[in-house]
Amino acid sequence: MAGGTLQNTGVDGAAFAGLRHRLLFPSWLTIGVLLVIPVLLMLVYSFLTKEFRGGVVWEFSLAAYDQFFFDRGLFGDEPVKIEWTYINIFIRSIVQASLATVFCLLIGFPTAYYIATRPASSRAIWLFMITVPYWVNLLIRTVSMKFLIRDTGPLNHWLMQAGLISEPFHIINTNIAVQLGLFYSYLPFMVLPIYAAVERFDFALVEAAHDLYANRWTTLRRILIPVVRPGVIAGCILVFVPSLGAFLAPDLLGGAKNFMIGSLIEEQFRGSAGNWPFGAAASMILLSLVLLVLMYYARSESRRP
Repeated sequence: MAGGTLQNTGVDGAAFAGLRHRLLFPSWLTIGVLLVIPVLLMLVYSFLTKEFRGGVVWEFSLAAYDQFFFDRGLFGDEPVKIEWTYINIFIRSIVQASLATVFCLLIGFPTAYYIATRPASSRAIWLFMITVPYWVNLLIRTVSMKFLIRDTGPLNHWLMQAGLISEPFHIINTNIAVQLGLFYSYLPFMVLPIYAAVERFDFALVEAAHDLYANRWTTLRRILIPVVRPGVIAGCILVFVPSLGAFLAPDLLGGAKNFMIGSLIEEQFRGSAGNWPFGAAASMILLSLVLLVLMYYARSESRRP
């Protein structure tokens, strides 16, 4: 029918295909200028040499990657040891991002399910309530949380007034504070994809499962979760990836002892005395990890029946 329509209107199919590629040109141009070229520049910088007074020397080497993984002493003449400082920061980032993803999933899934099962007339209000705090800049929200959870902040004041604690509970500059910041920053990224998946779910399947004497847990595990699995995975990726490279929450809420890989990279590019090749190398290592996660997801999805 489509071919007949093209013939009836006198439009050649090959010409239409060429026009379709031309229409994609603005998107490809945007991706190339704002994504591909910066990543390629970062890759090139990761293989350059740091100048002693700052900046880079256009001499290609693996010094930045060597600095990330190995410790050769102050003057480079000591026996090679594994550089656990940066590796531990990387591991901490993975753990924090994973925990943020788990917590967002535990809260986001029932929230999305609740919103999707409300009457159609009230769903927009619930979605508005979920997203309206995120109209405010992330920096402002993170600083506000810092004032909220500090030792003399409202949270400790309310807990002490309620008699739940006798002295301020120290949260700021801890891993707990970083986790709270990540959770608060990226929770909607979990709720919205799951909501979209649950909204399209056919609840007649739940009724059929109940007719076959399946309890609620069995229905959730065998019927609902497998159907909305793409939304759950999409939400997990949308939370894990930005949490892995976050630097506002670690900087403002975690302090120097709770560095994450995003904070490490940001510090290397700060000012003219930063180590740009090392920051670029750390960025490429982070990018490689993200690509591995996405490739694993794509491969697992392709194997699904």
